[in-house]
Amino acid sequence: MSEADTARAQLTDAMVRLGQGERSALEQIYRATNVKLFGICLRILGDRKEAEDALQDVYVNLWRRADRFDPTRASPISWLATFARNRAVDRLRVGKVRGGAVPVEAAAELPDAMPLAEDMLIDAERSARVRTCLGELDERTGEAIRAAFYGGHTYAELAEAKDVPLGTMKSWIRRGLAKLKACLEKGE
Repeated sequence: MSEADTARAQLTDAMVRLGQGERSALEQIYRATNVKLFGICLRILGDRKEAEDALQDVYVNLWRRADRFDPTRASPISWLATFARNRAVDRLRVGKVRGGAVPVEAAAELPDAMPLAEDMLIDAERSARVRTCLGELDERTGEAIRAAFYGGHTYAELAEAKDVPLGTMKSWIRRGLAKLKACLEKGE
């Protein structure tokens, strides 16, 4: 599981726990999301104080409505970003904003950082295929490739850990990658 997937799973879990009334989950959600949500509010409102006030409103509303979050329908950060955008736009509409605010139409220009559902499915299929092909390699080679490409270890570190010459480790990984490539091409 990638770092982003882990963070998303932890945020989803915290959102569900908050929806069940667990107060400590709100702090975890705040730490994980406040920078992004503040940025959304600041971009729309154009004023730091107004963005801070809007952000506070976001978390107050989240506290009241966390039970409405459905992890099967939206990612937690997308749901919260929508909350922040709507809160900032509401502040613009009711005229609570000091000078320096951007027009309400500027909120429509905020990009959604989430990939399209189709792209996510394609990525998931590719990841599953890579895992399957890695599983077909011999244990030694599969471990070396995982450690190098997922664990971020250098060939020298791997060679030292396995007590083999550097050239041997490079050969194991090179041959393993060739087998991996053949397996992946066969599955396309």
